[in-house]
Amino acid sequence: MLFLYASLASMSYKNSPMKFEISEKLAIVQAVDSVILADGKVHNGEINALSELMYRIDFETNFIVQARNVEPEQGIVILDGMPDIKKQALAGILEDMANADGFFHEKEMTLIRGILASIGIGRELN
Repeated sequence: MLFLYASLASMSYKNSPMKFEISEKLAIVQAVDSVILADGKVHNGEINALSELMYRIDFETNFIVQARNVEPEQGIVILDGMPDIKKQALAGILEDMANADGFFHEKEMTLIRGILASIGIGRELN
């Protein structure tokens, strides 16, 4: 059931813009940026996926710089405070970002598992 719920949440962020508070967006973008940088390379697919995410959750390029100033621990506190539907959407966002370059790197998987565990989401990653 969790997998179906997670899939539906992931689809909802793709099919229509999910509304996130500014603090939530900062924490999400901080987590996404960490996933992009986890394998030590920024791939074109990740840039394209980030551009799509910018549209989906409504943020601009300068937001990425602001998100980099968010301490990871502070980001986790913000993400943990989100409702479950948003946490599930985050799981989908992070997984999509990790797969954007066509390869789910072990460092990305470890990072995502850590983030999700920290906010109380257990999920199998594809």
